[in-house]
Amino acid sequence: MKFMKLGSKPDAFQADGKCIRYVTSDLATDVTITVGEVKFYLHKFPLLSKSNRLQKLVLKASEENCDEINMVDFPGGPKAFEICAKFCYGMTVTLNAYNVVAARCAAEYLEMTEDVDRGNLIFKIEVFLNSSIFRSWKDSIIVLQTTKSLIPWSENLKIVGRCIDSIASKTSVDPANITWSYTYNRKLSVPDKIVDDGMKFREKVESVPKDWWVEDICELEIDLYKRVMTAVKSKGRMDGAVIGEALKTYAVRWLPDSVNALVSDAHSWRNKLLVETIVCLLPSDKAVGCSCGFLLKLLKVAILVGVDDSAKEDLVKRISLKLHEASVKDLLIPARSPQTTLYDVEMVQSIVNRYIMNEKRTQDLDVEKNEMGCADFVLGHGSLLSVGKLIDGYLEEIARDPNLSLASLIDLSQSIPECARPVHDGLYKAIDMYLKEHPSLTKAERKKLCGLMDVKKFTMDASMHAAQNERLPLRVVVQVLFFEQVRAAAGVQSLANNPRDISHSTTNTDEEWEKTAAEDCNSLKKQMSQMKVKEDGFQKNGKLAKKNSKNSKSGMQLLPSRSRRIFDKLWVVGKGHTENRSSETSGSSQSPTSMVPGDTKSSGSSSRHRRHSIS
Repeated sequence: MKFMKLGSKPDAFQADGKCIRYVTSDLATDVTITVGEVKFYLHKFPLLSKSNRLQKLVLKASEENCDEINMVDFPGGPKAFEICAKFCYGMTVTLNAYNVVAARCAAEYLEMTEDVDRGNLIFKIEVFLNSSIFRSWKDSIIVLQTTKSLIPWSENLKIVGRCIDSIASKTSVDPANITWSYTYNRKLSVPDKIVDDGMKFREKVESVPKDWWVEDICELEIDLYKRVMTAVKSKGRMDGAVIGEALKTYAVRWLPDSVNALVSDAHSWRNKLLVETIVCLLPSDKAVGCSCGFLLKLLKVAILVGVDDSAKEDLVKRISLKLHEASVKDLLIPARSPQTTLYDVEMVQSIVNRYIMNEKRTQDLDVEKNEMGCADFVLGHGSLLSVGKLIDGYLEEIARDPNLSLASLIDLSQSIPECARPVHDGLYKAIDMYLKEHPSLTKAERKKLCGLMDVKKFTMDASMHAAQNERLPLRVVVQVLFFEQVRAAAGVQSLANNPRDISHSTTNTDEEWEKTAAEDCNSLKKQMSQMKVKEDGFQKNGKLAKKNSKNSKSGMQLLPSRSRRIFDKLWVVGKGHTENRSSETSGSSQSPTSMVPGDTKSSGSSSRHRRHSIS
């Protein structure tokens, strides 16, 4: 820390209790000056030789036959006045970053200018500030902190502005040229750890990281921190990622960990101001800067402390651009009254909708440039796949909430495009969890919920689980069994190139259909474990069609005879209905991938139900 010593005489100030200060001298004191609650018994001559204001006050007191001068609004209080008084007496006084601002303001108040005496206190303090304090990184920060209690004097003397400019200028210096000390307790970021030229990690740690400055300024109050960060950004030389790291570090430093502390009456207003300040300081380029995880945490706090809608909307926009970086835990935003759910599903829905809108806009631009289809779009934008997996995981988590409505679950699930969900295992887990936690669902609701799934997009593990899942409608179970039979027999590629038809497996009513299928459903479940073993063997050999060319002229010939009887029975029934009611079933899919239940209105007294494809 920089310091400056003034004067050479020994310190002769003495104290008599807490409220009296006097100078030990052979001469009797002839003036009493009261500053705050402290009385100073001093001599007129040394004071008047340095202070123009004291000359005026002493003259006025003499005219009023009064020996006491009262200065109630003295900047810096008794300690600052004592520094000025000692300087007038020529006694030794030490200035440093902690008292220099108070001394400067006190000297200004006392009008200790060059007009009164050459080399006066104001001149000496200004030299010290410009030559030492503002050239020191940590001293500049300390001085800026001390200006808070001395406003408006420190503002009028431009000490605050000069401190901020000094700090902001030093943050823009090339890290390779940093020679002063700084605080850095965080772990080095990954780019700082990896060096292309093979530099050893020990040597790299000794170098200065780009965000070397962020921890030191975290000790500033919110308003001063905002002004410093605004100055740093205005210089235009700071990377957005470093700005984001600085804001994250400040938030971690000052935001409490517990929800009770966040919303407490004593700190709620301050926390609200803090969040709003951080949001307004975020990098202008919404695609860079803070991580999605940090932005989501900031959004959670913003909701809890009641931040303005404009700030929350800004956060939602930024989060939507980085949603693929988030985790399920990040998305678990606690709901607030009057919502009855555990988590704010509506907020997540709005984030997803905005993300999909952004992706579609990007897709349209790519299609115009490269004429890419959906498949190429996914290959070029893998973030969609990440978001699909993320939302399926989020659905599984919120499905545990007994107050979550079926409509909310379905709407959020359907907001993800099909090309972002090539595998339906995650969606199946979410649906299974919802069925487990909501056993009172009606048959129609269960059918509607399961209609979200496409069983041909199940992996073997999901199919094995679904085939034995008693919570699923029987239609879904039989469809799972059928497709696994066909897939194990003909291979996944063969199934994709030569789809079979099961869409005609309809009966007059759901009850009649389920009665027919239930007779042999148990035997199919037993065969599922055998099919998994067969498929594993086929995948190891890698030549399914060649190996089975002698005994598999078609995929259905490999199905066990009992299994074939079930599907033959379903096809025969479906075929009969199709021939008799061709006008009613003409829209049926000819693909075995058609597995989602749907209802077909009949013209007779009984209703018919048939399967529709969601592919």
